[in-house]
Amino acid sequence: MSAQPATRATGDRQRDPDRTRAEILQVAQREFARHGYAGARVDEIAALTSTTKRMIYYYFGGKEQLYIAALEKAYSEVRAVERTLDVEHLAPVAAIRTLAELTFDHHDAHRDFIKLVSIENIHQAEHIRKSEVLANLGAPVLDLISRILDAGRATGDFVTEADAVDVHMMISAFCFFRIANQHTFGALFGRDLTAPEHRDRHRKMIGEMVVAYLTGTDGSAGS
Repeated sequence: MSAQPATRATGDRQRDPDRTRAEILQVAQREFARHGYAGARVDEIAALTSTTKRMIYYYFGGKEQLYIAALEKAYSEVRAVERTLDVEHLAPVAAIRTLAELTFDHHDAHRDFIKLVSIENIHQAEHIRKSEVLANLGAPVLDLISRILDAGRATGDFVTEADAVDVHMMISAFCFFRIANQHTFGALFGRDLTAPEHRDRHRKMIGEMVVAYLTGTDGSAGS
């Protein structure tokens, strides 16, 4: 009797390889974020997904390929959120503020993404450089920001000279720091950056920071 559920589960996996692959990736992303590339074990990922190490290698080829696939999934989810922004129907100031807030919301809700990026920075982006998917994944957001900046300059709303990479860095830096450095910052300054009572203020802060910089209301424009 006990063998029937396992047989049925195996059959389900055989019939739906996409679902199996997605389940493995979801667990792998969490395990790599928790233990790092070196510390995560394929055996443990297999156990947590009720599959086998051999099956994981069949789908992904090996541990490094699985890790790269987890990175691709994490970054692709960010880009998917950014693509929801309808720039054509928003004024430039509202568009850039909304993009900053969308980034804030995503980073706040997907903290394993922050951990994965931190881990990959420790490896000096060694694995990202091996991914054809990630090689061009930054282009859409830079194009999005460029269109917002061009629109803002055309209307006269944006007066500060800045390119898309700088603006993307500005938004990402704030949203990333808040999650990545929450423990050290809390130990040094006694404030939990991710505490609920700070969330709305920080979300508004990043939007206002970017808008103030681009519109010159910080007093620096033309200096």
